[in-house]
Amino acid sequence: MEAASSTLSRLLRELGLERQLLGWRVVEEWPQWIGPRIARHSRAVAFRDGTLFVEVEGSAWMHELGFLKREIVRTLNRHAGAECVKDVRFTVPRGGSLR
Repeated sequence: MEAASSTLSRLLRELGLERQLLGWRVVEEWPQWIGPRIARHSRAVAFRDGTLFVEVEGSAWMHELGFLKREIVRTLNRHAGAECVKDVRFTVPRGGSLR
């Protein structure tokens, strides 16, 4: 008899949903995986088709994180244990505030 977690993992893989689920885990774990300095000025808000969407505190942070994008993708995928994040898109929320 197959354990429920094994059955669920197999089913997600067969349906092609495993990477999407991992991507949403990245959204949830963003503050812990990215570190306190960046987390104070950003928040992951969505994941779709390999792209992580992150709101940042102003254009200066968007510019700085743009330079760090490759390293951020590597860090997140290392924590996730799979190559689920292909790209990160940074945006400034309307009003410019994260809170």
